Amino acid sequence: MSELITAALVDLDLPAETKNDAARSLAERMVAAGRVTDLDGFLADVAAREAQMPTGLDGGIGIPHCRSEHVSVPTLAFGRSERGIDFGAADGPADLIFLIAAPAGADDDHLTILSGLARRLMDPEFTGALRAERDAGAAAALIRGEEAAADESAATEETAGTAPAAPAAEPFRIVAVTSCPTGIAHTYMAAQSLEAAARAEGVELTVETQGSAGFERLDPAVIAAADAVIWSHDVEVREKARFDGKPLVDTGVKAGINRPAELIAEARQKAARGEISTVSDGTGPQDDSTPSGGDHAHFGIRLRTYLMSGVSYMVPFVAAGGLLIALSFAIGGYEIANAKSVADHFVWGETASWAALLNQIGTAAFAFLVPVLAGYIAYGMADRPALVPGFVGGAIALTINAGFLGGLAAGLLAGAVVMAIQRVKVHPTLRGIMPVLVIPLVASTVVGFLMFIVVGKPIASLQRALTDGLNGLSGSNAIILGVVLGLMMCFDMGGPLNKVAYAFAVGGLADPTPGSLKVMAAVMAAGMVPPLAMALATTVRGSLFSRTERENGRAAWVLGASFISEGAIPFAAADPLRVIPSAMVGGAVTGGLSMAFGCTLRAPHGGIFVVPLIGSPFLYLLAIAVGTAVATTLVVLLKGMRRTAPTPAPATGEPQISVAA
Repeated sequence: MSELITAALVDLDLPAETKNDAARSLAERMVAAGRVTDLDGFLADVAAREAQMPTGLDGGIGIPHCRSEHVSVPTLAFGRSERGIDFGAADGPADLIFLIAAPAGADDDHLTILSGLARRLMDPEFTGALRAERDAGAAAALIRGEEAAADESAATEETAGTAPAAPAAEPFRIVAVTSCPTGIAHTYMAAQSLEAAARAEGVELTVETQGSAGFERLDPAVIAAADAVIWSHDVEVREKARFDGKPLVDTGVKAGINRPAELIAEARQKAARGEISTVSDGTGPQDDSTPSGGDHAHFGIRLRTYLMSGVSYMVPFVAAGGLLIALSFAIGGYEIANAKSVADHFVWGETASWAALLNQIGTAAFAFLVPVLAGYIAYGMADRPALVPGFVGGAIALTINAGFLGGLAAGLLAGAVVMAIQRVKVHPTLRGIMPVLVIPLVASTVVGFLMFIVVGKPIASLQRALTDGLNGLSGSNAIILGVVLGLMMCFDMGGPLNKVAYAFAVGGLADPTPGSLKVMAAVMAAGMVPPLAMALATTVRGSLFSRTERENGRAAWVLGASFISEGAIPFAAADPLRVIPSAMVGGAVTGGLSMAFGCTLRAPHGGIFVVPLIGSPFLYLLAIAVGTAVATTLVVLLKGMRRTAPTPAPATGEPQISVAA
């Protein structure tokens, strides 16, 4: 393995006056050493990383860094500036500048070395030695850690045989996650800074660094024992559901570097107040070691994430618009949809005018549904540059009457087009205008052409067929659809199948028809059944449940009534083979009855609190009650049938113990 830094890559009298000049001066040394193949291309990558977030750190340190295809081997160049160079740190210019270059596919060993350097930069003795060193070769050796290793060995020998200290009081425990966009420097500096602050405070802190070399997951037992959690990150924390139910401090990576003591104090305060977080994974756990044979699964996970991104941003528009329209109908009747514009005719004391106002505001909110859906699907795929082509594609979907399906297609097309453009190599001078001009212009043109000329009409035809099919549902067909949706809503209670059914129903509200309103009603009714059934079961047969489950049952009344299916998850986790089938049968009954009764719903959420806005509300409540009773009866019967295996009574007269199957 080649050395990360040599004397030729050290400049103890860096003449540069700006950060760009400093990066160029150190990069030229990398080129001369044969470690960077394209100077301008590499500097463009450094500048792009610098644009994401300044790389200056408190204490006079600058760490410009990037991953680049123009780097042949992981390399570090060091420069020391007498006058100081501004790298954006709050406390002033930097005199110690480290240019870190990693190949696009850097190996884990070198990245581990880079992370070790990042941690050492938080050590005042290390930086002080670099400021005092006069020999380039000695400075390179110091950075490589050769002297540090010798010092640690000596320290180990001096402390050998020392008697162990008396056990200390139980410490406050924190687990932390650090990450940054590049995953090379800030990730490990934040970890080092938090660890140092924790030692000073007498806090036991364990850090998971989610860097370029992957990450080693914290032991679940360590997380379970933690009193609080700190996330110091500038990219999404991976597998974050592991930290659910803990006091959480969520902040940027710079805060972890510059204000670790404050973050630890905030974590302690939240724990003292009993604050807990509710977090979940957007995509579910992913393992870096997954074999290539799992690519299809990974693509499916990513696709679901993209679609759910669009749906999650669309739902507030559906909620606000749907509730306003439903309220307008409750006040002014269904004919209010044909009222004149309130901008031309509005009477303050007239009920019909207020109903028309609510209807027209809600209709305006609904007009954003498809563009928002498409825009944020594209955003989930390719970030901000994809927003414009996504919104444009969504607007075109409305123009050609392609509806919800057109919005899905437009969002996926826009994201794919932008991702393809981002892979094209461009001249460094064009990189600054790519995300704000070139990508939106080119991608919008391509997406517009595809939507208007190529795929728009077939999708519009499919949307019409789907709409006609929903409107034509009656009798057994409608009931079968309600049963299927009920089964999906209750199978995983907030998981992927549940979300697919919910997204299907919410998507129908983008172009509301009698059929789509029936689907929305059936989905919400079925989703309320699992927690309500568990609440009722713990009430009528509390002896079949543990004390904790009985306490959860009281909360499940409110959660179920609010259409929060996740209220049944603790019961399903404890006894899945009895709870899940029971909930599915109850949900299927409710979904089928709701469709059979012809109940409709314009609001995407709300539970019993939007019952006045439901078509055929009494029959709707009856469907929920019947499904809840069925699920309750089944779960009570199944739990009551558990076999008890008797064991012979001990000779000592101790009470007999039975083991439940």
